[in-house]
Amino acid sequence: MILPCLLLMMKIELKDFYNEGFGWICKRCEEKLKDESSKTSGKSNTLSRLMSEGEAESKMPELSSKALAKWADSSRKVLVCPRCGVTEIADKS
Repeated sequence: MILPCLLLMMKIELKDFYNEGFGWICKRCEEKLKDESSKTSGKSNTLSRLMSEGEAESKMPELSSKALAKWADSSRKVLVCPRCGVTEIADKS
C-alpha cells in the first residue's frame, strides 16, 4: 500500500494535461487562452480569485482557469477538457 504522502510526491506525466495541485489543466487550451488574453488586454487579469469567483461578486462565477479539465468517468481514469474535447487516460497504473 502506498502511503498518501508518497502518493502526493508522485507526479503523473500526461501528454495533454498537467496538474499543479489544484486540478488538471489542458495544455492546449491554456496556450490558446494566454494568446487570446495577451492580444485583447495586453496584460493579465489582476483581480484575485476571491474577487472574481463565488458569491462575493456575482451569481455567475468565472473560474480563474477556463482550461480546467473534468473527469469523463466515475472511476476518475479519463480526463476530458470541456473547452476543446481532448481526452486522455490519467490512470497510469
